Amino acid sequence: MGLLVFDIGGTSVKYGFWDEEEKIKDKGSFKSPGDWKEMKRLLIEVKKQYEETHSLKGVAISAPGAVNQVDRQIEGFSALNYLNYFPIYSELEEAFGLPVSIENDANCAGLAEVWRGAAKHNDNVLFVVIGSGVGGAVIVNRKVHHGHHLHGGEFGFMLMNDTEVFSQVGTAVAMARRYAVRKGLAYDDIDGKAVFELAEQGDSIAKEEVDSFFKYLTIGLYNLSLAFDPEKIIIGGGVSNLNGLLERIELELDRLKESMTFFPFRPIIDTCAFKSDANLIGAVYNFKQKHDNN
Repeated sequence: MGLLVFDIGGTSVKYGFWDEEEKIKDKGSFKSPGDWKEMKRLLIEVKKQYEETHSLKGVAISAPGAVNQVDRQIEGFSALNYLNYFPIYSELEEAFGLPVSIENDANCAGLAEVWRGAAKHNDNVLFVVIGSGVGGAVIVNRKVHHGHHLHGGEFGFMLMNDTEVFSQVGTAVAMARRYAVRKGLAYDDIDGKAVFELAEQGDSIAKEEVDSFFKYLTIGLYNLSLAFDPEKIIIGGGVSNLNGLLERIELELDRLKESMTFFPFRPIIDTCAFKSDANLIGAVYNFKQKHDNN
């Protein structure tokens, strides 16, 4: 027996089967539809296809939004707001005829790292996703800490100066936008990867913006380390693939330490082990935490 696993995203839904060998197999995907009725139909269709050849014991789901495990619904805002504020757990359990678990996508990615990834030997971890904005997960005793307002892990809203938040200053996307403004370019004409490359080639404005990116990223990570005092901070998102990322953060931590009169400890920072399957793997671990006796 195994689990049917879905990773629901704003543009597509990925799925697969988690078997007794503990691997994601027989993967597929479909384009995210525009309404819940069609989404539900497609999810049921996939389940019917799998049960012809697989024995299913449950359905594990990674989804956008803030998942309220008490009220058994998804809240907040996301690219698929039609998933929110109705009894989605009950509807899916009835539709599938199986136990269902649902967790936020960033939380699932964080759980994957704690279960089998870069933090598999740790219990208390921050997972920080650096993408178009900054998000992530707070993992305490190997479980998701949702917070009183279900905003645990919403690091991107952390104020970094008088007016700007982490998502506005600490991402490669924001860096590229600042560079575009200074060079008189349209946002679509440049991306973070190109700015990093231009900096390597000696472009002075690109170098300034790359320096600013790393400065704010490191300050944000340092502040989070003091607020939560985790065993480790794991960086996910596209920027986690950047060559020399950890080395540059360590350099920025050295500079930060030199500028401070009190530097209580140096946070341990690493990059994520899982990429495209992180949400699927984390959804499995979330299901096991909620439904398996062990």
